[in-house]
Amino acid sequence: MNRDLIKFVVLVVIAIVAPLSLSGSYLMNVLVFVGIHAMLAIALNLLLGFAGQISLGHAGFFGLGAYASGILSNTYGVNPWLAMGITALSVALLAFIVGFPVLKLKGHYLAMATLGLGIIFYIVFNEAVEFTGGPSGFSGIPPLKIGRVAFDSDIKNYGLIWAFTLGTVLISLNLANSRIGRALCAIHDSEVAARVMGVNVRLLKVQIFALSAFISSIAGSLYAHTMGFVSPTSFGFNFSVELVTMVVVGGLGSVYGSLVGAAILTLLPELLRAFQDYDIVIYGLVLILMTMFMPGGLVRGIPALFARLLPTRRQEG
Repeated sequence: MNRDLIKFVVLVVIAIVAPLSLSGSYLMNVLVFVGIHAMLAIALNLLLGFAGQISLGHAGFFGLGAYASGILSNTYGVNPWLAMGITALSVALLAFIVGFPVLKLKGHYLAMATLGLGIIFYIVFNEAVEFTGGPSGFSGIPPLKIGRVAFDSDIKNYGLIWAFTLGTVLISLNLANSRIGRALCAIHDSEVAARVMGVNVRLLKVQIFALSAFISSIAGSLYAHTMGFVSPTSFGFNFSVELVTMVVVGGLGSVYGSLVGAAILTLLPELLRAFQDYDIVIYGLVLILMTMFMPGGLVRGIPALFARLLPTRRQEG
């Protein structure tokens, strides 16, 4: 039994046991957001951690999934599941088309291009008042249903979100351990070397960008149908920075690191409500400190720290 399978089984057990040990809808709602943020962090990590391509506009894909699914199901009466599928495929296609010119760029030029993309989406959410409700938001989004069972309570929403989260983890682990995953790591280390080894670098970068957008769109649709309301403030630049912070804190190139980063960065605002006006400053400091002292993230940094400390303690003993 390999380590990834053992970790996944443990994760499934924790996901099942967690709601049984909690009382109150508030804590359950926090866990729902942990699941949504984990999907987004994993999606971004596939692009940033594995392929080495930074994106500061992923909140835009999240928002597109939320708004498009909500508008299709509310305004046009499309079945919410069908609306989610149509939206995810459309967002992935958009990312695929946009990815060809954008992913030619590198470094801070790529960061600025994806930032601009996210800002464009945010402006559309605010200005297309007839469709999105503008700054006031869009309400009346119906819940997802399976037959006569509607996901309209905290425990049902928790089960729905974490079923998708666990599915995202499983798919990402299989991708990371496949030939494609190894090709992505090669691109991360050296695009020139990857090309020499026969990897179609440009196409693979665009494909992983589209897959990342697809997962982000699914997370957005789940968010919309779970909350029943969406507004532009949830999909701005600040949230894109939060997503990058989740990935860096958990660990670049680590699927489980994305889960850890999402959990910490979702719970952190609850602990720092008194500093909510300075949240972007706090995230910036966290990014700087993690880059300086734990560049591999918590998942790799903590074991490495213990490995450095234990030999010292043995020698002292």
